[in-house]
Amino acid sequence: MSAGASIQFDAAAVAAQFPILQREIDGRRIVYLDSGATAQKPDAVLEALDASYRLHNANIHRGVYTLAQEATERFEGARERIARFVGGGPAQTIFTKNVTEAINLVAYSWGRANVGAGDTIVLTPMEHHANIVPWQQLARAVGARLEYVTMSDDGRLDLDSLDALLALEPKLVAVAHVSNVLGTLNPVAEIVRRAHAAGAVVLVDGAQAVPHLPLDLAALDADFYGFTGHKVYGPTGVGVLHGRRELLEAMEPFLTGGDMIGQVDFHSSTWKELPWKFEAGTSPYLEATGLGAAVEWLDGLGLEAVHAHEAEITRYALERLAEVPGLTIYGPPAEERGAIVSFALDGVHPHDVAEILGREQICVRAGHHCAQPLMRRLGVPATTRASFAAHTTTADVDALVAGLETVRRVFQL
Repeated sequence: MSAGASIQFDAAAVAAQFPILQREIDGRRIVYLDSGATAQKPDAVLEALDASYRLHNANIHRGVYTLAQEATERFEGARERIARFVGGGPAQTIFTKNVTEAINLVAYSWGRANVGAGDTIVLTPMEHHANIVPWQQLARAVGARLEYVTMSDDGRLDLDSLDALLALEPKLVAVAHVSNVLGTLNPVAEIVRRAHAAGAVVLVDGAQAVPHLPLDLAALDADFYGFTGHKVYGPTGVGVLHGRRELLEAMEPFLTGGDMIGQVDFHSSTWKELPWKFEAGTSPYLEATGLGAAVEWLDGLGLEAVHAHEAEITRYALERLAEVPGLTIYGPPAEERGAIVSFALDGVHPHDVAEILGREQICVRAGHHCAQPLMRRLGVPATTRASFAAHTTTADVDALVAGLETVRRVFQL
């Protein structure tokens, strides 16, 4: 796709809904290419948060006065909207602090009751630390072992390797829907099917998928699926764990205290039903309303249209970046990739690339991206990462490429 090619999706009109993207710093517009770290917030989300704070703020589930009823209705209404958005049920849609807490909840509450000495947990080399470290801790605590699916040099999972590990009858397979470094769009439906046939439970880290891909969790059939609100154009401090009902009902709570109890006596307690059993204390009720507004906003854009637009932007970025001398791009072809491109420029540390781009107000990420095992597999200490969103335009990509030419001039390449 050339720079002048037409994209039916009007990303510039979408960008106009983001106040922060209208800023100029030192006379330069912001080119935000770091949505994989956190998404910016459109007016619809900011207005919902403002209304919650200004007009409807009261603790949920407890008060009988109007403000408390309004806050509760907004909170539970957000849960219903989010559940519909991902094709799940409200009772199985649990609010957490983020996807990291969602995975830790499963590792603690399900893992310690179901994984024992000598059992196997299967992971992939491309997992975020949030989908590695909790399983390391569980394996160390109970005497289980971790095994990793083989990955090709271009960042695709070897399903024959998965089948060999499934022959070990693992208790769990944990996999990212989309790699936060390589952008690899993993075949999670096929992974779930094969894992279930082998008797394994499957957890999917959907942090990099939910903002970009139409989802039907009921059809996907994963046992646990987690994502985080701030990457879905919502606020920080709220995430979601969606789980299979029978597993959630059998699990003990991860956190205990107020609001998740049925009855407390001096020496024993009982728990509320789902989903509240896993939501101890005051929930992030204001943040949840913001996330509810975010998914409603995304629904209004149409996830199919957003996905198609981001796929075109990613193809265009891969084409343009390939023009930069000395640039190595990591990950699979465009058709097997989400809205993420990681790269390295010969002779320049990724942090230096990001710092010089930052002077131009081109916002990218540099580092190991909380994926140090993957960096070791790639044989690099770090990469620079550009990640795209509904508001990304070809002009943003062109600015990135022009910025990389500036980097090359600074380093006299």
